[in-house]
Amino acid sequence: MNKINTAVFPVAGLGTRFLPATKANPKEMLPIVDKPLIQYAVEEAYEAGIRHMVFVTGRNKRSIEDHFDTAYELESELEANGKTAMLELVRSLAPADMDCTYVRQARALGLGHAVLCAEHLTNGEPFAVLLADDLMQGEAGGPNVLKQMVQAYERLGNSVIAVQEVPLDHVKRYGIVAGVADGERLLKVQHIVEKPSPEKAPSRLAVAGRYILSHAVFGHIRKQGKGAGGELQLTDGIAGLLADEAVHAYTYLGKRYDCGSKEGFLEATIELALQHPEVGESFRSYLKSLQL
Repeated sequence: MNKINTAVFPVAGLGTRFLPATKANPKEMLPIVDKPLIQYAVEEAYEAGIRHMVFVTGRNKRSIEDHFDTAYELESELEANGKTAMLELVRSLAPADMDCTYVRQARALGLGHAVLCAEHLTNGEPFAVLLADDLMQGEAGGPNVLKQMVQAYERLGNSVIAVQEVPLDHVKRYGIVAGVADGERLLKVQHIVEKPSPEKAPSRLAVAGRYILSHAVFGHIRKQGKGAGGELQLTDGIAGLLADEAVHAYTYLGKRYDCGSKEGFLEATIELALQHPEVGESFRSYLKSLQL
């Protein structure tokens, strides 16, 4: 079985829901406390054992590349001033054994198209896809969400997609799966559809922003016409893959913050601030002082 060596991060979106903050700044660089969203996703992939990070970027995304590049002037300044802890922090953003590759998605044609842009960088192997908008946290003391999925993939030997149950009136926002139980927290997928209306949804199990996919999915993405929203949908490619090989849905242990929405972004900011070793205690005291 092939090891999961590559993670794909589709980061070419415009982030219109966060205008004007995202007019000149990528939404993936918006910070939750003191780390940008994209860093949380990259750290998750790294902790899951992946070392090749592929970023599918677009215009005005240069700061993502800069974030994971060496900042010689900053490092020299920190070193000269004896700020060792900060220097180590800056250098830890891109460990020596981590490779970053950047490819442009010239036109915003959908998530399926974004993933397709990375095909030539996956070496014919299965790969992971992480959507930085979805900030995922595993349970305290346990493996992160992608690592849980890698472990499931290693047991199953086929594509694995993360899912969570959502309210019926939310199904129109997600890819929705249906299937049969096939082990603890696992469902063998029989049907997947992108953003169905509540009356047509096959279930309330929604795809979260984490995937481990067979390389064969690329061929199925190419075969699909435009789907929901007039875009090439990754969900439709996975639906095509079902005809040839098994795909499992995994109900992960942990929590997802939908940081593509203002509400989810604020929830993540507050909850992760409370967990932060530097500011958590004082921030908790501040929140208790508010007259809500």
